[in-house]
Amino acid sequence: MATLPQRLATSIVSLTLCLLCSLLLLGPAHAERLAALREQGSIRIAIADERPYGYLGQDGRVLGVGPEIIRRIVARLGIDEIDWVVTEFANLMPGLEVGRFDMAAAEMAILPERCSRVLFSEPNTSYGEGLLVLASNPNRILRYEDFAERPDTIRVTVQAGTVQEEILNTLGVPGERILIVQRLDEAVDALLKGRADAFAATGMTVAALETRHPELEAEFNFSDPVVNGEEIRYWGGFAFPKDADDLRDAVNKALEEEKHHGDWEQTLSRYGFLAKDIIYSYRFDTTTLCQAQR
Repeated sequence: MATLPQRLATSIVSLTLCLLCSLLLLGPAHAERLAALREQGSIRIAIADERPYGYLGQDGRVLGVGPEIIRRIVARLGIDEIDWVVTEFANLMPGLEVGRFDMAAAEMAILPERCSRVLFSEPNTSYGEGLLVLASNPNRILRYEDFAERPDTIRVTVQAGTVQEEILNTLGVPGERILIVQRLDEAVDALLKGRADAFAATGMTVAALETRHPELEAEFNFSDPVVNGEEIRYWGGFAFPKDADDLRDAVNKALEEEKHHGDWEQTLSRYGFLAKDIIYSYRFDTTTLCQAQR
């Protein structure tokens, strides 16, 4: 019969081996997401059907600045196919968290509260705000602050889960003046049917909607909102589940190559991004944006 010291020593060795086995099992699973995607030959990528970031064309082909760039990056990573998942913007982060898709290419703004839930690549784009109104802007709405400060009953619609909802709340816009919708077509419908007087979205989204709906226009004299003394601007990137470090790192490396030696700048320009948007995309890295206070 083994003595007590011998039994204790055996137990300690067994426990140590179990811990080592657990680490070995967890380590590769955490670090081999990219290898698994290469092995299966496909990757699931989500978009929110929002021009010009990522959307379905009339022929069903996925278009937009995010998808076009990520197609080239995925090819660099040695993954053969992309399985596109079209979802509502508000479902992007929950979908990543539960494993519904492997990444999102919707140019989601990199914000601290989002960084606590998902991983982000380095910035792929930068963009400011915009305001979509009825043609000729009969209500003379020029800024987000109008919905908080004007005595009339103008209302604004926003897409659920976007930064515009947060901006309007920060500016003190009453809840009864904000109509929250899930999809862009619902926002357009709200304007055309008089349920809202303007749609608050990024300048790029507003400009894209203007070209498709002659009854609406992007307000040319729009003034960007100012919060804590700073003009609002956002930096968009690709998003990943929290345990996809290796995939995120590989995408970052390929994105850097794309920016320096590929067609990244031409792609942004082709989808309507301005020189300022392209230059500003280099202004901050993701670590800084995830730690920012606004």
